[in-house]
Amino acid sequence: MYRCSIGFGVVGGFVTAGHCGSQGESTNYGTFAGSSFPDNDYAWVSTPNHNPLGEVVDWSGGNVAVKGSTPAPVGATVCRSGSTTGWHCGEILAYDTSVQYGSDTVNGLIETTVCAEPGDSGGSLLAGDQAQGVTSGGWGDCSSGGQTWFQPVNEILDAYGLTLLTN
Repeated sequence: MYRCSIGFGVVGGFVTAGHCGSQGESTNYGTFAGSSFPDNDYAWVSTPNHNPLGEVVDWSGGNVAVKGSTPAPVGATVCRSGSTTGWHCGEILAYDTSVQYGSDTVNGLIETTVCAEPGDSGGSLLAGDQAQGVTSGGWGDCSSGGQTWFQPVNEILDAYGLTLLTN
């Protein structure tokens, strides 16, 4: 299990990246109820003793209310929240892309110009108040820049029959 970030609140828990833990593993908040990696990079954590919210921390002392999960178009501005580097923005470059992490390939990802660093994995990607995806990985860092790929949130919701929490 890796140090990761929380993606989006769902009824009964939250979604994050699949490489963050395997089904049955525990976190500070609950237990991985489902996990898929590689090919996909998504998971959901059941949190029976923690009530997730329909919002995302923006690391400036506030939160962004999540209103839905309508996919944004290529070229749209998106921002990412992660526990290592906080809040960073960029744009969507492409959908349905693949990325290679060592010998593992993950498919169907959103490619962006947003930076990320270790520990940001699983964190949320938003276009305004619309949930877009969870951080899978990338290259570069938040000092010099880079690219980051995200697992689309609607695919995660569909895979596990989850309902996104909105505010």
